[in-house]
Amino acid sequence: MDVLQLARWQFGITTVYHFLMVPLTIGLSVLVAGMQTAWVRTGNDRYYKMTKFWGKLLLVNFAMGVVTGIVQEFQFGMNWNSYSRFVGDVFGAPLAMEGLVAFFVESTFLGLWIFGWDRLSKKAHLACAWAFSLATMASAYFILAANSWMQHPVGVELVDGRPTMKSIWAVLTNSTALAAIPHTIAGAFSVAAAFLVGIGGWHLWRRRDEHRGVWRASLRLGGWTGVVAFVVLLVTGDMQGKLMFEQQPMKMAAAEALCHTEQPASFSIIAIGDVGSQNCEDVKTFNVPALLSFLAHNDFSTQVQGVEDLITQYQEKYGTNYPDDPALGELAGKPIDYTPSLPVTYWGFRLMIGLGAISAGIGVLALWLTRRDRIPDSKWFPRMVLLGMATPFLANSAGWIFTEMGRQPFVVVPNPTGVDGVWMFTAEAVSRISAGEVWVSLITLTTVYAALAIVEVFLMNKYVRGGIAGVLPPEKPKQDAESGETSDDDALTFAY
Repeated sequence: MDVLQLARWQFGITTVYHFLMVPLTIGLSVLVAGMQTAWVRTGNDRYYKMTKFWGKLLLVNFAMGVVTGIVQEFQFGMNWNSYSRFVGDVFGAPLAMEGLVAFFVESTFLGLWIFGWDRLSKKAHLACAWAFSLATMASAYFILAANSWMQHPVGVELVDGRPTMKSIWAVLTNSTALAAIPHTIAGAFSVAAAFLVGIGGWHLWRRRDEHRGVWRASLRLGGWTGVVAFVVLLVTGDMQGKLMFEQQPMKMAAAEALCHTEQPASFSIIAIGDVGSQNCEDVKTFNVPALLSFLAHNDFSTQVQGVEDLITQYQEKYGTNYPDDPALGELAGKPIDYTPSLPVTYWGFRLMIGLGAISAGIGVLALWLTRRDRIPDSKWFPRMVLLGMATPFLANSAGWIFTEMGRQPFVVVPNPTGVDGVWMFTAEAVSRISAGEVWVSLITLTTVYAALAIVEVFLMNKYVRGGIAGVLPPEKPKQDAESGETSDDDALTFAY
C-alpha cells in the first residue's frame, strides 16, 4: 500500500477505536449526574448506589478515552501535514476551545467529583457532576464544529490559496454542525442506554435481591432513554439527510447506489448483488417508490441526481485529473474518481439505521419484560441484553465511516454556495513521508490500542462483576473510645 492508503487506514483505525469510548462517556456522564440528582433530592439510597456503580464504569471509560484521543490530533502533523497547513487557520480556534474545555473544565470538575464525596456539600458535589457532564458535551460540540467545516466550509475567505477565517461564529453555527450535534448526542445517549440495559438486565436476571431495585431502576432508565434517543436520531437524521442532498449530493447518491437520476426517486431498503458495479440499479430490490424524493426534498415528485450525472458536474467544476505533481505519487496526473466506495456507503448507511433500530427494540422489549416488578427467568434474556449493548456502538461506527468515506475523494468538501477554491483532495493532504514510516506508526499505535482494549475490558469486567459491593467506599474505622483516634489509616477514605 502507498502512503495515502496507509495514512487513511491508520486514521480510520485509531479514530473508530477512540469513538467507541466517546459516546459512552457523553451519554453516561449525563445519566450519572441525573442519578446523583435523584439521590440528593430524595435521599433514596438506591440512587446513591446507582451513582457509585455507573460512575465507576464512567471513570474507567473516560480515562481510556483521554489516552486514545490524544493521538487523534497528533496524526494531523504526523501523516497529514499538508492538510494541517490548509485548515490550520480555521481549526485553530475550535480545537483550542475543545482543549480548554476538555483539559481544564472537564478535568477540574471530574477531579472534584472523584475526591469530593466526603469533602464537599451534597449540592456542591452534584454541581461538579453536572459541570463535568455538560463540559463533555461542549467538548464534543467544538470537535463536531471542526469536522462539520470539513463537510461544509463556511466563514472563510481564500488568501494565497489557503482559507482564512473571517467569522468564528459562522464556523460554530454552521448548518451542518447544528444538524450533526443533536444527532451525535442522541447517538451517545443510545450507547449509554444500551449499556445500562445490558449490565442492569444481566444483574437483575442473576437475582441479586439485596440490590434488585438498583438493577431494575438502571434497566428501566436505560430502556426509556434508548427509546427517546432513537426518536431524536430519526428526526435529526432526517435533517442531516436533507442537508447532505444539498451540500454533498454525491455522498447521498452513493448511499442509495443511485447510479442514474430518477424523478421521482425510489428508496432502496436492501440490495442483493454487487452495489459497486457500474449498472448498480440492476441489483437493487425492495424499493419504496418516491420515498427517496421525499427524504431529499420533502416532496414525492422531485428529481434526485444519480452518480453518473454528478460525476460529469464534478469534472466540470473540479477537473478530470489530479495535478501532475510528483508529491501526489501514483495519483499524479491520473483521472479523479469522484465516486465514493458504493458498498461502504450503501451498507454503512443501512447498518447505522438498522442497528440503531435493533438497539431501541431491545430496550422496548426489556421494558416490557420487566414491567410490574417482574424478573425474566429465561436464559435468552441476559444474552439478548448483553449482545444488545454492541448494537449502538456498531451503529455509531457505521455512521461515522459512512460520513467520512462518503465524502471521498475530498478531505475538505467544496461548499456549493461557498467561496470558490475552498476544498482539498485527500491525495493532496497526506504528508510527504515514506510508506515505511507510516507502517511503523500504524503497527505501533494499533498494538498500543489493542493493549488498551485488553485493559479496558479487564477493568470493566472486574467492576461489572463486582456489582454494588465492589464500588462502595469502605466503612470508616471506629474511633478508639479513650484516645479518639482511628485504629486504621483513613487518609484515603474520602476518595471515590
